[in-house]
Amino acid sequence: MQARWARWMAVALLSGALAACSPIIRNYGYVPLDRDLEQIVVGVDTRATVGEVIGSPQASGVIRGDAWYYVASTQKTVGYRAPEVVDRQVVAISFAPDGTVRNIERFGLEEGRVVTLNRRVTDDNVKGVSFIRQLMGNLGNFRADDVID
Repeated sequence: MQARWARWMAVALLSGALAACSPIIRNYGYVPLDRDLEQIVVGVDTRATVGEVIGSPQASGVIRGDAWYYVASTQKTVGYRAPEVVDRQVVAISFAPDGTVRNIERFGLEEGRVVTLNRRVTDDNVKGVSFIRQLMGNLGNFRADDVID
């Protein structure tokens, strides 16, 4: 009887240890799919039509006067370790002064560096790249108690 109880206890402890070591994947934010971005015509569409096609950035993105940024991040947590960012993407849609779409760019995080994955640009001067580098580098590096008293 005691051997049976010991076996059940060993199985329960082993199951608990295995469950504690399985990774927990969490996704934050929203980035439009490429097929949705293909519906946007550079130089023709405006903020209003972009908002209708893919929506405007909310808590998951940033709205600046000349651009909208959609941000998505994936974190993996294993056991007691701190969460690790395994993927981060930013879609930047910049607007010309007349309100039409100027650029559509997708940035990713490869080996800790910001990499341009896709770019549809009407001119060579790409603005806001340093802002994107800051956003990609700092996302996930803050705690709630840094913001809330």
